[in-house]
Amino acid sequence: MTLRNIFNLNQKIKNMNLSELPSKEIMPGYHGKLVHGDTMSWAFWTVDKGAEVPEHHHPHEQIMHVVEGEFEFTVDGETAIYKPGDVVVIPSNSPHGGKALTPCKLMDIFSPVREEYK
Repeated sequence: MTLRNIFNLNQKIKNMNLSELPSKEIMPGYHGKLVHGDTMSWAFWTVDKGAEVPEHHHPHEQIMHVVEGEFEFTVDGETAIYKPGDVVVIPSNSPHGGKALTPCKLMDIFSPVREEYK
């Protein structure tokens, strides 16, 4: 087996710049720039103050990172306020929801791909 096969270098590499990606309002107050690979999605959110995402769950594993602002977030019934630099790992099918206490910038990584965000 060659290194090319191990690292699967035959796949096409995607290059992009976030400033050139269109923003989609996925739900009221949540404006996302979305990048999709073969097995994951990466969302860069700009969230309006007061915008809420209702409690929900999905089969995707999710990692949330607060880049700017304060975000109240509940996972499995435990609520905390997250600030810049905070990271939350949300297991598959865990109920979660939140609210932007200030204008926020968040990043979410999902695996597998969030097909509905394409």
